[in-house]
Parts: sequence; structure tokens; C-alpha cells
Amino acid sequence: MIQEKMTVPAALLTLLMMIMGLAHFEIIDLYTQTIILFIGINIIISSSLNLVNGHMGEFSCGHAGFIAVGAYVSSILSVALFTQDRVFGAPLLPPAYAALAFPLIIFAGGLAAAFAGLLVALPSFKTRGDYLAIITIAANYIIITLIINIDKIGGARGFMGMKRVVMAMEEVAEIPWMILWVFLFTVLVVMAIRRFVSSTYGKGIIAIQQDEVAAEIMSVNTNKMKLIAFMLSSGLAGVAGGLYAHVVGYVNPKSFDILKSTEALVMVYLGGMGSITGSVLSAVFFTLLLEALRPLQIIKWIVIPLLLIILMQFRPEGIMGHRELGDIFPRLKKFYRFK
Repeated sequence: MIQEKMTVPAALLTLLMMIMGLAHFEIIDLYTQTIILFIGINIIISSSLNLVNGHMGEFSCGHAGFIAVGAYVSSILSVALFTQDRVFGAPLLPPAYAALAFPLIIFAGGLAAAFAGLLVALPSFKTRGDYLAIITIAANYIIITLIINIDKIGGARGFMGMKRVVMAMEEVAEIPWMILWVFLFTVLVVMAIRRFVSSTYGKGIIAIQQDEVAAEIMSVNTNKMKLIAFMLSSGLAGVAGGLYAHVVGYVNPKSFDILKSTEALVMVYLGGMGSITGSVLSAVFFTLLLEALRPLQIIKWIVIPLLLIILMQFRPEGIMGHRELGDIFPRLKKFYRFK
């Protein structure tokens, strides 16, 4: 009997249809849907930061700043284009177009975050060592301070109106749009990182991670490689920010402070440095852990670091180390194929 392998795109499409069906017929409630959405967003955040900290071997600590840039840029664009707002006035386009234009808005937020990443990377990569960590923390604070001092977008009060854009999409078709978009962007981001890591540029940044001096001797343009990887990482963080803003419907500068950057770092080190599978697993585990400990309120930020310390004691390389799922369970490959 010949055993047919299932292609990964077919498996993902089946999973998407199943989740959307469960959400559409209200078999899973809004709370469960929100957790699923946060899992997708955290997968993007974790895997994008792992590109710099894991695959490239640098140490970025201010990822939340780029998430904030993407969140605010995409939120301002969607509210100004498709809704009546007290600051931006009448919508510039019919609200029904929101369903089609939403991916472009998220992409614009990602581009803005990538540009912010370029501004940080240019001075950072002229130095070596731990300077990137210090500069990215400073960039995180600068971005948050700039947002707080722009009163047009709510300043410290925050910015809202994105729920009206999501509602405008539901007037076109009554489907769970945010589940669709978050799922698609999560899959595209993971695939993009996988392709990038296995490309010539990816091999270049892995060479930098192993020995930057040796990579330079072997004619690897290390500054260019690091710049591209950092911009890609920042841009993908901006994509996560745009999705987060439209899921929550409200953004506030405090949502993107150093605590958010710490969450991203915890997910990267929990999953394993340089492992895409590890980033996905840690994002799922960390999101569920946060929800399970939510009743403890502020005490959860004592419990979670303690759990992380215990993990570092017994498994310092994280859940997956540098390996992918296929490396640990090679027999799984006979059940699927990539196309």
C-alpha cells in the first residue's frame, strides 16, 4: 500500500479552514479566539527576534520599539483611510475597501519598522560586542518617548479606532477576518525566515554568528549581511505590531515598553537560539503560560522568571537548542513534503 504524503500547504489550509469554521459557528468563544490570535502574533515576534539573536549571534534587546512603529503606522493608516475619526476627519476611501487593503496596511507598518531598524543598525554595526544591546534599548525608549509626545495620535493616552476597520471588513463578508490575516501573516513570516536562513544571505549571517573575523576573511560582507538581517527582523516585528493593534483595537505606548522586549527575549531563549521550530513552540507555550497565570496578576512576573531560571539551570540551550523538529524526529519527514 502506497502511503501518500501530505504537503505542508495543504495541511496549513486544512488547519486554517478548521479554525475559521470553529470561530464562525461560535464553537470556540471570543476568549479562545483571542488566545489563538496572540499565539500567531507571538510566533512572528519570537521568530523575527531569533533571526538577529539566534541565527546572527548579535544581541538585540529593544524589539518592542519596532513592534510599536508597525502598530502605530498601520493603525493610523487604517483609521485615516477607512473610518470617520475626530483627528483625521472623513474616511479617504470607502470602508468596504478595508478587506482588500488590510494586507497592504500591515505591510506599510512593516516597511516603517524596517526603516526604523535601518536607522538603528547603521551606527550599531560599526561597533562590535554588546553595543547593539545598549543601542536597541535606547532606541526602544526613544520610540516610546516620541509616541508619548505626539498628541495627534493620543500621546500617553493611546490611539484607538482599529476595531471600526475590522467591523467594516465584516460588513463585506461575515467571516473571522483577523483569524484569517493573523494565520496568513504568521505562515508567510515563518516561511520567509526559513527561506532567508537557507539562502546565501542566511548562510552569511550564520557564518557571522560562528566567527565574524573568519567570515570577513572569507570575503563575506558582514556589515551588509547584518544590516539586511536586522532590517528584516525589524520589519517583521512591525508586521506583528500592526496585527496586534487591530486584534486589540487599541494601542498605548506602555504596551511596547521594555517589558514587551523582555517577553520577546524570553520566548527566543526558551525555544532555542537559531531554531525556527523552537521559536514557534516557545511562542505557543509562553502565550498559554501567560493566560494560565493571569489570575495571579503581578505575581506572574515573579513566577515566570523563576520558571525561566529553572529551565536555564537544567536546559540552558532552550527547548530545541539549534535543532529543528525534523532533526529530532527524522521519521516525521515521511508524513509530509514541502512544495
